[in-house]
Amino acid sequence: MPVARILTKEMVIAAMNKTKSVRSAARYLNCSYTHLKKYMKAYVDEATGKSLFEVHKNQSGKGIPKHSLTDYGRIKKEPHVSQIVSGEADASYFTPEKLKHRMIEFGYLKEECYACGFNERRVIDFKIPLLMHFVDGNKKHFGMGNVQMLCYNCYFLLSGNIFTQSELETLEDGKPRAHNTERVNMELDPYHLEKLRELGLYEDNIEDDPYSLVSRKK
Repeated sequence: MPVARILTKEMVIAAMNKTKSVRSAARYLNCSYTHLKKYMKAYVDEATGKSLFEVHKNQSGKGIPKHSLTDYGRIKKEPHVSQIVSGEADASYFTPEKLKHRMIEFGYLKEECYACGFNERRVIDFKIPLLMHFVDGNKKHFGMGNVQMLCYNCYFLLSGNIFTQSELETLEDGKPRAHNTERVNMELDPYHLEKLRELGLYEDNIEDDPYSLVSRKK
């Protein structure tokens, strides 16, 4: 019997940041609404003291755009992502980044590399290094089968360069740079702690560190 997937608080918060409702968050995490609801009710939002489920449930649809304004100030209904995929509506209604998240949210795209299956998330922010690839080369054609997600490695091998020559020179010049992501305060369950220990990414006894005299950032 398969073991139920564990959802950490950080995974749930990452999904909340990308979606507007609990059902959308469940689709983002590729799990059932009931499975996610159990974890969201168990985790508490420090700012409000409410459960993450109470914070994120959105029965009224608040924040989910239903209408937009035309150039003439007239109200016009924004097309659903299904209309973009079917070709009934113009893809210019959405930015590529927004449309990518919508397609993942509504299940039109899997959040993994279509070539090698890579779907590992970065520990600090749970992002996956994936890029949209258009099979026919038309970046306005979002039809099923034409849009795929590729990891950086497969995109380089199958589609083309990811960075320009100047960007590569900047990356490889050896100069130290600040991190481009914020540190996340992790709250890990026993299963994920054990996995981090196996990878050598978690230390139980910092006091035994031979470099303990070096100041640590509090």
